[in-house]
Amino acid sequence: MDDFENLLQEAMTDPEFKKEYDSLEPEYALIEQILELRQKEGLTQAQLAERIGIQQSHLSRLESGNYNPSLAFLKKVAKGMGKKLILTFR
Repeated sequence: MDDFENLLQEAMTDPEFKKEYDSLEPEYALIEQILELRQKEGLTQAQLAERIGIQQSHLSRLESGNYNPSLAFLKKVAKGMGKKLILTFR
């Protein structure tokens, strides 16, 4: 992981790269939170997908960052984990 961290640190000195990287932060923070919650609940992707009535592949795409979910989809995911979705602007 040190190699990645070193590479990232070097890349962050490029203003264009840093701007793009920073612009993706909200998406990756949300994905990280979903992964942590699902694992904390002891659920597999398949179990959560079944619980909320979607295909496991949809959840997999969300968690890998290859899917831009709708607000309704995120609410389903939250409800499936017994949570409430709260959005804020800062």
